[in-house]
Amino acid sequence: GKKSLRQKAVDELKHYYNGFHLLWTDTKVAARMVWRLLHGQVLTRRERRRLLRTCADLFRLVPFLVFVIVPFMEFLLPVFLKLFPEMLPSTFETESKREEKQKKKLNAKLELAKFLRETIAEMAKRNKADSG
Repeated sequence: GKKSLRQKAVDELKHYYNGFHLLWTDTKVAARMVWRLLHGQVLTRRERRRLLRTCADLFRLVPFLVFVIVPFMEFLLPVFLKLFPEMLPSTFETESKREEKQKKKLNAKLELAKFLRETIAEMAKRNKADSG
């Protein structure tokens, strides 16, 4: 059904609270990884990716905080998100945005696979013609 304005505001506040909570948790884990790196341990590929994602999220947080801190500027946030879709830290993404990104990546991979398949078929034809 249709949500009231109060319920929409509460949902938005919960979304931001959960996003900041996840970012705080990621930051604590990343700090432990940096500590391990400084003491000579090697990170796995998965840990390295998580550390890079968390660092990128922290850098994205700076312009995002301007919208949260300045009064009434949060009304401009949808406009800026439309212009700069990667501005939000990854912990603030909604499920629909995450699914949309996955669909775009999958379509790109399918197009690349189709291109490679056509290229290989063309190369096979050429090799067959050269040898035959």
